[in-house]
Amino acid sequence: MSAIELTPNQKTILTALVNLHRDAEHAVKGETIAEEVDRNPGTIRNQMQSLKALQLAEGVPGPKGGYKPTVTAFEALDIDQLDEPAAVPLTHNGESVDEANIQEIDLSSVHHPEQCRAEIHIQGSIREYKEGDRMTVGPTPVAKLAIEGLVDGVDETSNILVLQIDQIEAPSTEPTH
Repeated sequence: MSAIELTPNQKTILTALVNLHRDAEHAVKGETIAEEVDRNPGTIRNQMQSLKALQLAEGVPGPKGGYKPTVTAFEALDIDQLDEPAAVPLTHNGESVDEANIQEIDLSSVHHPEQCRAEIHIQGSIREYKEGDRMTVGPTPVAKLAIEGLVDGVDETSNILVLQIDQIEAPSTEPTH
């Protein structure tokens, strides 16, 4: 199956739909999506038409209606639709964040220790995060890795926070007998 090419606008809106739907677990109103991505509701309706044509979203009629992402939407955004994603603790300026889910941690420049950065792929809204915010990600479920640093960039289209890493903690690897 070939990948669906989405415009940055479609990707932003579809990502918002997926995140909002995951949080609400029911159809998401166009106005809610418009608010989340800071766009006009009319723009959202137009974009949803194209996303429905691409079979990435479906419309739900009625008073509780709105839009729902299709399984194809998760594939198009390259998101694994996990029933229970592994919980990775996230703190933002010292506050624990419950409504975000870490999808991937990408250590982009470990071979440049003086500019070590991590890309944190988040499922959930990243609107609240600003450059300079202090973040702690982890410990991760398997490797027990914890990363601490400052937000260096926010990519709302791909739901990625770029962290300037201050500290990476990993458990000691001494053998246990």
